Amino acid sequence: MPKPLSLPFDPIARADELWTRHWGGVPSMGAITSIMRAQQILLGQVDAVVKPYGLTFARYEALVLLTFAKNGELTMSKIGERLMVHPTSVTNTVDRLVASGLVAKRPNPNDGRGTLASITAKGREIVESATRDLMAMDFGLSVYDEEECGEIFALLRPLRIAAGDFTSE
Repeated sequence: MPKPLSLPFDPIARADELWTRHWGGVPSMGAITSIMRAQQILLGQVDAVVKPYGLTFARYEALVLLTFAKNGELTMSKIGERLMVHPTSVTNTVDRLVASGLVAKRPNPNDGRGTLASITAKGREIVESATRDLMAMDFGLSVYDEEECGEIFALLRPLRIAAGDFTSE
């Protein structure tokens, strides 16, 4: 991915100023635009790290989830629930991991309609290597220290609760 030319000004701050002049001050406009841009930056960086392993970040997340699961396997519905994605996305992600030999699928013996996905030995090797590489680049967040990463997590948590990701403890 080519690096964009650096502008001599912050385009998001400029858009926020213009927005304020046109429609009035709305702090959430600058915030959402910054969050969306940060998401683009981070996804580009982490995808570049996992790409040599034949992964996207979404596939990496699925492998990590299976690594953490008891016996290294979960139902497709549980994967979707934990990753907070639509069942179609889970099927696509897992099928690509199966095609790469990183995951295996089998009927769920406890539910004749369900399917279990399990991480393979090759999948475990790949996820360990990719994790080392992602940790080495601090998942793209090396410009922040540990405390700031905690603050980012805490700032975004109420949004995730309001969206119904989970109930507040």
